[in-house]
Amino acid sequence: MEGIWPIILGIVILFLGIPVGKFLARLTKEELEVGQIWFKIIIILGIALGIYGLAVGNDVFLFSGLFVAIVTNRSLKG
Repeated sequence: MEGIWPIILGIVILFLGIPVGKFLARLTKEELEVGQIWFKIIIILGIALGIYGLAVGNDVFLFSGLFVAIVTNRSLKG
C-alpha cells in the first residue's frame, strides 16, 4: 500500500461490482438457480483471498478477492 489514491481507486472499483453483479444476474437467471452452492463457494473463496491480501499487504489480492465476492453476491441476490 503505497498511498491513498490506489486505495480510493480500489474502493471505487469495488462499488462498481454492485451494478456488474446485478447485470450478470439478469443475464444468467437459469444458471443462478442451478448452481447456487457453487456461487456461495466462490463468495467464500473471494473473501478468503481478500483477507489473505490484507494480511500480506497485497492490494491486488485484496481488491480482486473482494471484487469477486461482491459481484457473485450481488448476482445471487438478483
